[in-house]
Order: sequence, then structure tokens, then C-alpha cells
Amino acid sequence: MIEGTLIGESMRAGTELDAVPLVTRAIKRVARGDTSAGQPGLWTVIEFEADERDADTLAGGLAKALERDGGWYADFRTPEETFVVFADRIFRYPRGDSSGRAEAADHGRSVGVPESQLDWPA
Repeated sequence: MIEGTLIGESMRAGTELDAVPLVTRAIKRVARGDTSAGQPGLWTVIEFEADERDADTLAGGLAKALERDGGWYADFRTPEETFVVFADRIFRYPRGDSSGRAEAADHGRSVGVPESQLDWPA
């Protein structure tokens, strides 16, 4: 089973994420955005689940749908792997792998993700 999080505001206008069936676990509105990084102050947080066999398709769909500006990413996990997806870039590493996590975090910093938001689960 895949478990992940997507911020609604991170998707580019006119895009759809429809190649993989997602089960919505929760939808929340939170004041978490960093306006100094060009993000809206309020976010729509979508917690989801999906079938593990759809991990590659989901990662590819997210990489095409996410905004290129504003320091956005989406993350999800299978029991064995973590996926951190940015616009046009996918990081995939074994859960708990500190070097894989560091590489994804370094890329996040390079595209403007605020340090406080580099907090996806291990």
C-alpha cells in the first residue's frame, strides 16, 4: 500500500492526476505556506493511499503535474521505499536511507523548498 501527501496548491493549473486511483484518507486546510517563497499561506493537504503496483505511474504523473515554481513537491511511501517528487524530477530510495533522503532534500533546497518543509516521513 502507498501512503502519501499532496498539497492541492502545488498542482499546475490545467493538470489532472487521473492515471492512478487514489483513496483519500483526509483533506485538511492548514496555515503552513511560506509566502516569502511564493507559496500561498493556506494549503489544502490531501492524504491519500494507492495500490503499491502504481508507484511508478503515480510518481510520473506527479512529476508532470506539480508547479515548477514555489518550491513544491509531493511525497509517498511504500513499505520498502520513499518517493519524493518534484516537477520533472523523481527521487526514490529505500526507506530509512539517509543518503537518498539527503539527495532529495538538497534538490528541494535548490528549487526553493523552505528548510522547514523538508519534513517528509522517513
